[in-house]
Amino acid sequence: MMLVEHPAHIREATAKGEERYLAHKNGKREQTVWEHLSGTARLAEGFAAAFGAGDDGRFCGILHDVGKYTKKFQERLNGSPEWVDHSTAGALEAARRRNVPAAFCIAGHHGGLPDRGSEADTPDDATLKGRLKRIPGKNIEDYSAFAAEVKDVGAVPPQKLCRDAESAMFYIRMLFSCLVDADWLDTESFMSNGGIKRDNFPPLSVYREKLREKTAPWLASPDGELNGLRNEILRAAITAGKSRRGLFTFTAPTGSGKTISSMSFAAEHAAANGMERIIYVIPYCSIIEQTLSEFEKIFGAGSVVAHYSDAEFRSDENGVDKRYLASENWDAPVILTTTVQFFESLYARSPSKCRKLHNIAGSVIIFDEAQMLPASFLHPCVDVIARLVEDYKCTAVLCTATQPALGKLFEMTAAGASIREICPHPEEMYEAFRRVRYENIGEVSDAALAQRLSEHKQALCIVNRRDQAQELLAALPGEGSFHLSTAMCPADRRKRVDEIRSKLDNGETCRVVSTSIVECGMDLDFPVVYRALAGLDSVVQAGGRCNREGKRPLADSVVKVFESERAAPRMLGQNISAARYAMSRYPDPASPEAVSSYFHELYYGEKGMNALDAAGILGLCGSGDFPFKETAESFHIIDDSQYTVYIPKPENTELIYKLEHSGPDRELMRSLGQYAVGAYPQYYKALGAALIPIPGMNGASILGDMRLYSDETGLVMNAERGGAAF
Repeated sequence: MMLVEHPAHIREATAKGEERYLAHKNGKREQTVWEHLSGTARLAEGFAAAFGAGDDGRFCGILHDVGKYTKKFQERLNGSPEWVDHSTAGALEAARRRNVPAAFCIAGHHGGLPDRGSEADTPDDATLKGRLKRIPGKNIEDYSAFAAEVKDVGAVPPQKLCRDAESAMFYIRMLFSCLVDADWLDTESFMSNGGIKRDNFPPLSVYREKLREKTAPWLASPDGELNGLRNEILRAAITAGKSRRGLFTFTAPTGSGKTISSMSFAAEHAAANGMERIIYVIPYCSIIEQTLSEFEKIFGAGSVVAHYSDAEFRSDENGVDKRYLASENWDAPVILTTTVQFFESLYARSPSKCRKLHNIAGSVIIFDEAQMLPASFLHPCVDVIARLVEDYKCTAVLCTATQPALGKLFEMTAAGASIREICPHPEEMYEAFRRVRYENIGEVSDAALAQRLSEHKQALCIVNRRDQAQELLAALPGEGSFHLSTAMCPADRRKRVDEIRSKLDNGETCRVVSTSIVECGMDLDFPVVYRALAGLDSVVQAGGRCNREGKRPLADSVVKVFESERAAPRMLGQNISAARYAMSRYPDPASPEAVSSYFHELYYGEKGMNALDAAGILGLCGSGDFPFKETAESFHIIDDSQYTVYIPKPENTELIYKLEHSGPDRELMRSLGQYAVGAYPQYYKALGAALIPIPGMNGASILGDMRLYSDETGLVMNAERGGAAF
């Protein structure tokens, strides 16, 4: 990145020997404040232009660091340990020019977006109201020297996307993202002397051509009736891709090739509408790994950025992995991420989490397994999807075999919004791809369940509790019996899946007891599946692991739904109740009618709409108080009461040693994500002295007693049995 040339009046002052104000130093190299402001403003203007706010982006960039025009900050650059508040100055200047969104962004560009606060706040408060009461020369350093260099701040642009408090909070986050990313990129360019290269992905048109090459032989000569139907769905997706931007559903049956078809839609749609990015949002990390592998076979290794907790990027002789850099701000043509990462970022306030948001604007966003959008946060999730489509030039696709009934929510959120279906004749396609039958076998004890499973050569059993999965496995014959759950670290789980797949392919004995982690995206095929009653969407997803390839007769491919003798986790209570409701009315629980009945009961039944925003997120956003901190802290899709236990392995000895003795850093924690297990408080507490606390990390420890972990079943989940479990 080229540095911005100083205006003539600054060059003249420098020539006279007057004081130069610096933003950064790196050895003998220096970057002036003007250079940094100008570079940041140019980048932020370009980023915000994606949603029609280029002037606002430039405005933020040119003012964000005017607080560095102080003697105290210059002393800090030269080694003074004294902290200097350099963010409030720019917020004051933005507020004086009546640009409140910019004031929020500038005030928070280091510490995170502040709450608005109230008129009663004092200059000592961290709220925006409090900080705007700080007086230069009294509560903050005198930064008036900025006026001699920063002449062209720009006019105050109209806030077209701030129709109400809720839309204003969203707009501020998007503008904040532009400023933060621009600030960090300009600083990174100076500090590395332009040495870090980020823009080395091919354009999206290259991905489109590779996808066309992959699918052309399928379309030319389909092999068999089912492949003919898959081609019909693929052609429909390609045709729909030519349509205008908006909101779509893609109700594609299990086994119909929806991953490739949805990506084909996205690639064609991006080309037709001048869009530069596809974001594929997936509920589970395990599905991301499989989807990433599938896409890289088409697009090439390293061509897709997967941003999720277990992602591992490595530096090579050419520097940092480009995918690691792109995961910071999603500056890549194809992004894979999790539901948690996507939505929590859109309600976040920290610079690191918000940095990528501006790159969502103008993207095609595919929500794979859309039925897994979290019910207790469903209304806020739908709200941001609608907002991205309406105001930020996005297209959203809800892609699943069991389409959730979201029409009512979208009507409430975006009046007049139309939803277009991509899949041709969804009900007919369901019948054509139907490969299993469902049988309700009533209540079954664990002992009886273990006996039933032992009688099958190959079978899958899915239960709702990790401790139950572990104990059922212990009751099965040892040979050919396996376990899958989040009690296992991701590295061990992947090894076990590969072993299971090999056994199934070779016709060997293979009995698997699993939690719901097996249901989405794991390419496993069993002749019979047992499923503890859960949400109907989970029951149907379990059916996707039975007769997956359609090679067995329908009559011989059975999903046996049972009621467990153990109480299901409380969070599944509403889902189970809605499933009972739908199953009592429809004999085939996977039919479109049953699925629609289930979701209507789940979303709009006796608990009402309040249950779809259990944390009151939309109330916070619409209050007019701009409570960025409370909103970010309240919007957590995953229960953050879980603790993290890192499992020592021969292959991670060096990483564990570094964690114990040096504490965490970002790259280290990414690598160790492969060896992490989440534990709820009662289990974590029961592990007690077996845990080694990690310096600087509350709620995370290293397992010190490996008798409490098994490669086959993971971390012991029955607190009462302790080490005796293995």
